[in-house]
Amino acid sequence: MIRAGLVVGLMLVIALVLTFLPGGGRGRARANDAKTQSPRPGAPTARVGLVFDIDGRGDKSFNDAAYLGLMRARDELGAEVSYLEPGQSEDREAGLRLYASRNLDLVIGVGFIFSSDVDAVARAYPHVSFACVDYAPGPEGPPPNVAGLSFREEEGSFLVGAAAGLVSKTGHVGFVGGMTIPLIRKFEAGYIAGVKATCPTCEVHSAYAGATPEAFKDPAKGKTLAMTEVAAGADVVYHASGATGHGVFEGARDAHVLAIGVDSDQYDEMPEVVLTSMVKRVDVAVFEAVRSAIEHRFRGGILQLGVRDHGIDYVHEGPHAARLPPAVTARVEELRAGIIAGTIAVPAK
Repeated sequence: MIRAGLVVGLMLVIALVLTFLPGGGRGRARANDAKTQSPRPGAPTARVGLVFDIDGRGDKSFNDAAYLGLMRARDELGAEVSYLEPGQSEDREAGLRLYASRNLDLVIGVGFIFSSDVDAVARAYPHVSFACVDYAPGPEGPPPNVAGLSFREEEGSFLVGAAAGLVSKTGHVGFVGGMTIPLIRKFEAGYIAGVKATCPTCEVHSAYAGATPEAFKDPAKGKTLAMTEVAAGADVVYHASGATGHGVFEGARDAHVLAIGVDSDQYDEMPEVVLTSMVKRVDVAVFEAVRSAIEHRFRGGILQLGVRDHGIDYVHEGPHAARLPPAVTARVEELRAGIIAGTIAVPAK
């Protein structure tokens, strides 16, 4: 008896193959359709396929940043790019296999949940290059044709935590994580260290939305967790929870407290509450991965980006940082300089 997950995957592959046939893909695109973006005028220098994380485009965070990097590679490097938005967990490997079977120059999976899928497909297609954002290597390490794109999220979280400690009037701040995994623990660890660096007596209240990937798309749970932390005294709440963070912003708005965004500048999500955002330059990682493939210098292994590499930052300039008092920004910038110089080591757990 064929398993239901396999059936879903096979149906996806069939649907996607039809999309790429002449005349296919016309009309209104479905969630699982592959979209191909034409490069700038001139011969394309590489063909790249990207499969988004579970929330897909429009999350105003992680996936949207990956999209920006992909479009920049198209516009600046001449790459021919395509992308997929999977609707089911079974779609991830099917999407990767579809792109690999077309012998693209680079196939990218966006999100840690792709890690094992990328490894499996990469071993089946050893002559295709793969990259995975937030890659988590298995016991055997990455296959030689896989580049794991990772970040020192704890460093950016440290900086926004320092800002939270300086801004808090109650001496209590909050953290809302998505899925309870080591990756999100890095955000929490850095945030706590940053708070303590500027407010040693501050108390950090932490909570997680769940233990499965669904924890990243549960705004109702995010709002409940944020309100619980506010009830405990928190007047600044930082989230690292994907779409669940929309609920954190709502809770902050209703309780008249401040919130801190993640991955991208999330000020426009709720201007009335966003203090700043921890920015993870997924766009830079995707762009550089494509460029390495174009320049024939792609290498497998783990590439880690932090504050020093301009892969991690926080919003501290312009109108979106208007709620950060100059004295707060000045102190946080001193701490940033310490991270770059190596005099401050930020804990990752």
